[in-house]
Amino acid sequence: MAKQNPTSKNENPMRLIRINKLVINIGTGNDDKLQANAKKLLQQISSFKPADSISTKRIPQFKISKGAKIGAFVTVRSASAKALAKRLFDAVGDKVPERSIQDNTVNFGIKEYIDITGIKYDPVIGMLGMNVNVSFKRPGLRTELKKRANGVVKRTHRRISKEELKSYLEKEFGVTVEGAAQ
Repeated sequence: MAKQNPTSKNENPMRLIRINKLVINIGTGNDDKLQANAKKLLQQISSFKPADSISTKRIPQFKISKGAKIGAFVTVRSASAKALAKRLFDAVGDKVPERSIQDNTVNFGIKEYIDITGIKYDPVIGMLGMNVNVSFKRPGLRTELKKRANGVVKRTHRRISKEELKSYLEKEFGVTVEGAAQ
């Protein structure tokens, strides 16, 4: 059996990229009815229980007081996140602008929830848009986060560059990056 080259970054299993978490956020302001509709919609999309976004400061121009509910969000992890990410990328036509890709994350917006496959228009909810944030990681980061016998993870392992993320999105989800040099 031939020995593989250990310096090849592409074949190292610790260099693989995976989804850390996917967060869907809907901003509602301080409207209680809209808040309830947003939570109902997030429940339909992700099948997980959404949480409330609470304001941390007072903004009198928008009539928002500190501690008020101003939105709803849901966090999805593991295999559920990958399946949901495929549906959400499909909702934007499998195209993401280059400016929405940062190191370790992809952020994009969905203007109308009816673009998501499997979700039908509900007149009670109305028409809502949402922000999607997909965070990525590599295996082995838990060694730095664990409480007992933690270790140090190098910055080169922790950071996933834009180019690596673009190729991963193309290969895994079939997403094309608009505005990128082809």
